[in-house]
Amino acid sequence: MRIVVSEFLTLDGVMEAPEKWVFPFADKEIDTLKLDEVLSADALLLGAVTNQIFADSWPSRSDPEGFADKMNSMPKYVVSTTSAKLAWNNSHQVNGTIAEEVARLKRQPGQTILVAGSGVLVQALMHHDLVDEYRLLVYPILLGKGKRLFQDGSRALLKLVKAQAFRTGVVLLQYQSERT
Repeated sequence: MRIVVSEFLTLDGVMEAPEKWVFPFADKEIDTLKLDEVLSADALLLGAVTNQIFADSWPSRSDPEGFADKMNSMPKYVVSTTSAKLAWNNSHQVNGTIAEEVARLKRQPGQTILVAGSGVLVQALMHHDLVDEYRLLVYPILLGKGKRLFQDGSRALLKLVKAQAFRTGVVLLQYQSERT
């Protein structure tokens, strides 16, 4: 399976708390893009904080398109340093080292393991060169501060495979890893 990191980012690279800044740029095309992305994913890989945020909100949701059903039913692999009980349906804690466990997950049948949010996890995946694709929705807003996806020391050689502008000024940048 491939590891696909999908993130909402401000123009200055902030990924923190997108629920505070994405809604003014709502767009049906972006909704469709995100729906297709989730429906085609085989599993989610999440950090502990993002998992808790999702677990607190998704189980009570439903929608006619099936987004919530897919989020709630697909396997979720949670990277956490604590052994807290994972209450969200079909959640499994990743034990051992991230590099070994994620490499093992990548060998399972299927196509895509989707990573959303989970900044600390994404940094670790990048450090071990485990990310196969980045799907970045870049929003035309500058926040000036906040947690950034790419921190000092982040390195990857990437190939642009898709760029799409939406009417709201949001741009999708889709990159694949160019491992050497």
